[in-house]
Amino acid sequence: MILIDMNQVCISNLMMQIGSKRQNDVDESLVRHMVLNSLRMYRSRFGEKYGELVLCYDSKKYWRRDYFPNYKSNRKKDRANSGLDWNTIFETLNNIRDEIKETFPYKVLEVEGAEADDCIAAIVQHVAETPSEFEHILILSGDKDFIQLHSDNVRQYNPILNKYVGKDETPSIYIREHILKGDRSDGVPNVLSDDNVFVEGRRQRPLSSKKLKEWSAEGFLYHTLNDEEQKNYDRNRKLIDLTFIPQELEEKIKSEFDNIKVATRDKILNYFISRKLKTLIEIIDEF
Repeated sequence: MILIDMNQVCISNLMMQIGSKRQNDVDESLVRHMVLNSLRMYRSRFGEKYGELVLCYDSKKYWRRDYFPNYKSNRKKDRANSGLDWNTIFETLNNIRDEIKETFPYKVLEVEGAEADDCIAAIVQHVAETPSEFEHILILSGDKDFIQLHSDNVRQYNPILNKYVGKDETPSIYIREHILKGDRSDGVPNVLSDDNVFVEGRRQRPLSSKKLKEWSAEGFLYHTLNDEEQKNYDRNRKLIDLTFIPQELEEKIKSEFDNIKVATRDKILNYFISRKLKTLIEIIDEF
């Protein structure tokens, strides 16, 4: 099974395509071709070993923001300063998502309240719960959060950098280190800093490499943290550790995954013709 973090992969690909172009240069036809050709390449390269494609998307609203309102709050500001029309970009990607769902024989999963990370983690767990059917899983994403899911049967590949992720990492140590350090890109402070440090434009309290190594090692003792550090550690663990997905949401993801209706292949040719995707018609068997 190939689990694709579609939001992360599409945005990363799009940024490479757009480069320094401005907002009025976002071309839906170009983006459509880019997304579809990427899926074709993933299937051609990895399909024989790992099987079907599962396209996982973020929903518009997700539970982490309800738990921690500052979660990813910095991204809105970053996008406003980028000079790109993000409303058009997301509208375009959503249109293409719907077209894929209606036309291609791939599973498309978007669950209200969940991010793609949640969907991928829940599916990995779901497959692991049925050992007789356990299969090799490949996660396609550059997001290192997924290192915590790595195992003998679960690998990760970054399709933007064209390399496997986390080959030298120990998942249990990596996740503790990640919780301690926080995740600036998601607006999650380190365990020494309060909730509002980023939104108020302050600097985090520095977490020394010595302390980070000591606290992230096997045998780390939670009770050695003071009350404030424990509170911040709990905050970060819930936001970062994918075993903390709310149980009801996890079960919803598994149920929706089991009941996905996949389109048949007979619509692909007419779709390519109507969208003037001539170069893809020539390699239609690779979809």
